Amino acid sequence: MIKVKTAALAALFALPFAAHAEPTGDADAGEQNFRQCASCHGIVSPDGEVIQRLAPTGPNLWGVAGREAGSYEGYERFSNAMQAAGSEHGVVWDEESFVAYVNDPIGYLREVTDDARARGNMNHRLRGSAEDIYAYLAQFSAEE
Repeated sequence: MIKVKTAALAALFALPFAAHAEPTGDADAGEQNFRQCASCHGIVSPDGEVIQRLAPTGPNLWGVAGREAGSYEGYERFSNAMQAAGSEHGVVWDEESFVAYVNDPIGYLREVTDDARARGNMNHRLRGSAEDIYAYLAQFSAEE
């Protein structure tokens, strides 16, 4: 019985770290491909270091890897579907969820929320470089 409890506790404590698996993409290629994102998003550290200039449209992507969907503090323009994806359906941005979302934002939100009318604010469908962009963004972690 003690072994079972120990194993269960070990698995429970390992869960938060599972979302931080090593990205499969090429971060250098992702930096180049981030141009597709830069018209709406930027990357600025909590201490104000500008990695990519913030755009006025979308949320700051510093710390997006491992963040609950629709939860960037201070950004008030998330759609209801994006907020629900995180708070009600448990979406946390890992490589799998990020890639699925940026390849088909509306389809992803509709599938995750089980709402055929769900829409987000991102209308751009990224093609082909999502793993690379995720690897680039994963370098800018909230834990740093």
